[in-house]
Amino acid sequence: MLPLLELTPKQACKLALISQGLHKNNAFGQGIEGVNAAVKHLSYIQIDSISVIQRAHHHCLWSRVDNYQADFIEQLIAQKQLFEYWSHAAAYLPIQDYRFSLPKKQAIASGEKHWRDKNPIAEKRVLKRIQQEGPLRAKDFEQNRTKKGTGWWDWKPDKVALEQLFIEGELMVVERRGFQKVYDLTERVLPTGIDTTAPSANEFERHLIMSYLGANGFASAQQISYLRKGLKSHITRTCQDMLENGELQQVMLGEQVYFAPLNVTDLLKQSMHRNQVNILSPFDNVVIQRKRLSQIFDFDYQIECYVPPAKRQYGYFSLPLLWGTEFVGRMDTKIDRKTHIFHIQNLHLETVKVDEFIDLFKPVLKAFKQFNDGKGIKVHNITFKATLGFHNEANIKQQLQTI
Repeated sequence: MLPLLELTPKQACKLALISQGLHKNNAFGQGIEGVNAAVKHLSYIQIDSISVIQRAHHHCLWSRVDNYQADFIEQLIAQKQLFEYWSHAAAYLPIQDYRFSLPKKQAIASGEKHWRDKNPIAEKRVLKRIQQEGPLRAKDFEQNRTKKGTGWWDWKPDKVALEQLFIEGELMVVERRGFQKVYDLTERVLPTGIDTTAPSANEFERHLIMSYLGANGFASAQQISYLRKGLKSHITRTCQDMLENGELQQVMLGEQVYFAPLNVTDLLKQSMHRNQVNILSPFDNVVIQRKRLSQIFDFDYQIECYVPPAKRQYGYFSLPLLWGTEFVGRMDTKIDRKTHIFHIQNLHLETVKVDEFIDLFKPVLKAFKQFNDGKGIKVHNITFKATLGFHNEANIKQQLQTI
């Protein structure tokens, strides 16, 4: 085994960001090729429905790929380079990882419950229509709910059936129209020659381990098995086996020991743009595990759209702000799609050289405004951490609103 490598806090932050492709512009290349490379490297991009600004999957890729366009994902799905399924959450995945989606599909098909109970009659009905008619959406089926709907998750039986067949692997998503899934038979969607052999338990565990470490630089078994029920003990055992076989090494941050790939030293030799500023999604791969974010970056973050309004501290949909290797604040935003005004409800800055940061932040904010189809900016509120002292809020508002 390789000797234990002790990381400084700054090295740990650098290693995590380099592994995520957030250390410089275009770490994965530009355009649609860069998007494909980014998803392959990161192993997933989470899908989320919140749309007060561009949705999370577009935002995460925009943060890493210049010239990003929202239709790149649909193009890559049409080209059968990506597919949609469940990772720790709904996600876009690289097609070469298709076989590693099979254990979950097989478990659901064998009786494990995902969200709702099976409805064999409805499943047979929707499957027959898709077989005969081709790709269909939930809205293409009759509204046959037997009682009045009670909310967002009160789906009609045919939509429940479609999702059940999707999560079991009988159906795949061929595209989204207005964010609605379009389903077709899996055998009609999969590219020719794709490996459909279910991995063994050990193969699956090794895939999760190497994918996670490649995208994150280092991790605990708990982090690798995040939201994957019943896998932590198996991941721990397999990581230990790989460590003893010389396939992994260990690093230490503070008192915590993590597993890491063998190229850690080489990764740490890479340069990092000290003045790189990133506006990140709450669902970005680097921030989605809040406990890990706190451990590595000393940044306590919570998305507050699920918090009652009276208890929100920073706003409904505040975005983490990254400067170099430090998270320096958060920004609650919303785009008005009628007026095309990009609203900054609250910009909160923590311990940071404010004037220097604002100068670097302005071109990034301008690009983010344009990414969200904004034509103007309205800043409603700016707050500072108490230790920063006095700053001219009006001057900063004016600077940001005139970019």
